[in-house]
Amino acid sequence: MLAGGQPGSQARLGAGQIDPGNTDLGESKLPGPAAQFAEQLRAVDRSMVLLTHPPILETRRLDWPDEAACAAFARRLAALPSLRPDTFIALEGLLGAGKTTFVRHLLRALGVPGRIKSPTFAVLEPYEVDGLVVSHFDFYRFEDAREWADAGFRDVFAAPGLKLVEWPENAASVLPLADWQMELAALDGDRRRVSVNALTDHGQRLLAGMA
Repeated sequence: MLAGGQPGSQARLGAGQIDPGNTDLGESKLPGPAAQFAEQLRAVDRSMVLLTHPPILETRRLDWPDEAACAAFARRLAALPSLRPDTFIALEGLLGAGKTTFVRHLLRALGVPGRIKSPTFAVLEPYEVDGLVVSHFDFYRFEDAREWADAGFRDVFAAPGLKLVEWPENAASVLPLADWQMELAALDGDRRRVSVNALTDHGQRLLAGMA
């Protein structure tokens, strides 16, 4: 995000940027210190991109015309033996995109009884069904990374179980790599456009099972 500077002040440069008004910072024809430093900055930029945006191994794009299609997809996923004992699914999308609706259908398909609450305020709602531990997270209000350790979330992710995470971007600095990154977008009516990105080998196996 760009911010306007005060009159007469000079805007700060980000990593890897070159000041067009300072020719001494331009690329050198010789591999001198300035050129080496510029290359180091570019290498840091590339590594940060890899950390922030992990490579997608495979993508499947879906069009759910209604909630029944969402429920059907959830039932097929719940029936996969490879979903157990340990899978992490990150759900991204704007408010109203259908993240919680999908989670509820998946939990129902897994056999979770009773009322299924949204963990918006509690952050975590745990379940156990047929020996499978399911942890439904909602990081919409997550702001302090210290809460991650204080609440024992690190232990939850270190243990086997199914982890379903809404608003993972708010806890990106502490979350491990997801097996699936599901991006949901609301279209007209109940229609949803969904991208399922496999980020791990396990995620790819899950996608193969949904074919």
